[in-house]
Amino acid sequence: MTTAAPPSEGQLTHRQVMVVLSGLLLGMFLAALDQNIVATALRTIGDDLKGQSAQAWVTTAYLVTSTVSTPLYGKLSDLYGRKPFYLFAIAIFVLGSVLCGTADSIYQLAGYRAVQGLGAGGLMSLAFAIVGDVVPPRDRGRYTAYFMSVFASASVLGPVLGGFFAGQESLLGIHGWRWIFYVNVPVGALALVVVYRVLDLPRRAGAGRIDYVGAALLTSAVVPLLLVAEQGREWGWGSPLSLGMIALSLGSLAAFVPWERRLGEDAILPLRIFSSSAFSVGSAVSFLVGAGMFGGLAALPLYLQVVRGESPTRAGLLLTPLMLGIIATGIVSGRFMKRTGRYKPLPIAGTALLVVAMLLMSTLDVETPLWHASAAMVVMGAGLGLSMQTLTIAVQNALPARDMGVATSSVTFFRSMGGAFGAAVFLAILFGTLAGHIQDRLVALGATPEQLAQFGSASALDDTTVIATLPGPVRGAVLGGFADSMQLVFLIAAVVLVPAFLLATRMKEIPLRTQGGLAAAAADAKAEDQASASRTETAVL
Repeated sequence: MTTAAPPSEGQLTHRQVMVVLSGLLLGMFLAALDQNIVATALRTIGDDLKGQSAQAWVTTAYLVTSTVSTPLYGKLSDLYGRKPFYLFAIAIFVLGSVLCGTADSIYQLAGYRAVQGLGAGGLMSLAFAIVGDVVPPRDRGRYTAYFMSVFASASVLGPVLGGFFAGQESLLGIHGWRWIFYVNVPVGALALVVVYRVLDLPRRAGAGRIDYVGAALLTSAVVPLLLVAEQGREWGWGSPLSLGMIALSLGSLAAFVPWERRLGEDAILPLRIFSSSAFSVGSAVSFLVGAGMFGGLAALPLYLQVVRGESPTRAGLLLTPLMLGIIATGIVSGRFMKRTGRYKPLPIAGTALLVVAMLLMSTLDVETPLWHASAAMVVMGAGLGLSMQTLTIAVQNALPARDMGVATSSVTFFRSMGGAFGAAVFLAILFGTLAGHIQDRLVALGATPEQLAQFGSASALDDTTVIATLPGPVRGAVLGGFADSMQLVFLIAAVVLVPAFLLATRMKEIPLRTQGGLAAAAADAKAEDQASASRTETAVL
């Protein structure tokens, strides 16, 4: 197998980049497929492990560890190189997958998913950072479009495979749902081999110290907030536990900022990077896009499965227009950046399209033709394709080449945080308003007091399969109530995305560099050496 060793100036040919990309795409596919395949089968897993009420912890554990570990991978890879940490991320993810397949309880599965999340935190951010190392920003969209395509393909394939495995009582003597995790093993093993053999990046000196205190403070600032976001509906948003978690988070954040300022360049998240308006605004837009995107994506499958009665597998296939929109505009945006050297118009157009998409989805009802939903998905996919990769490239381009890992992991971190809060808040809105909307529909129907009492709270529909057993008019009122709540979610998502659009219009556009991160770092080091020599010569004279 050909080894893609970078030339002396750090610039790779297209052929060499594609060789490197083969390993990175396998790692990306692992993470993207897992996110979608597990969500489809969670209900089956919860039933089998007799832990349906605790299944949220399976998602929460993965989310917490993957989000918190992302900045760590970025900083450490800047200090010691990308390859060892990318291999470590793949290995930990595969180990977590094997452990998940052996879980005997829902809490054990949650613990093993936390191990998986530790690996997932590095898979996506390091892949984009490595591309940033070897590809100039102006050409980067051409290659990151491949990542978008893999992400989109996994988003369609995941629910199909998840539905298939979850529907198997046994496969080769093993419970069907366990194959959801075991399928990661051969893909991960192949990724390890390919990355080990083809990825040959310069070793780094490892100058600087590891900011253990900053990592601990960042963790204690982020984890409580994520726990509240994921579990707040169950705990109660104003409960002592939720408020205590928020207080811990704010206290840790208050200690984190002065500590990072004190450490300067050794900080896990150097505060000087926020002085770049392109970085700050790009990160803020990424947070809001993540909130709107995941809020919409949380409600859309529910609309297809609950309101329209589609199976998880078919609902996954019906999301194909969304993925086609992502792929198409991802390719277009890459070509636009290469041809013009500009990027600012892309997130402006992307966030505008996302607002339009959410407004279109806010009109979806029980009787809305599926082509209407498909059209809205295409618009949403187009908005994501124009926004996501462009924001990553803009942030990478805004900071010095030596900060490639920090820049990439930071924008990924903020998008993940936005997604976590977006999904949590929008689902809370959905289920918080559901009972009221169903009651309104039932009152208009002239329902009996018994029927009104039956649906007096959202918990009455913890098991949505009961909807199919209801009398026709009552079933219509319940589905209409679901649609009303989902319309509200999409409408609020549109409101959240408006500030993203306004911020995108204010983003400072820095001309895209024509050197990759390695080449730019080499040039910066050479310039620094020349400046140092000049200063020495001047001092001697």
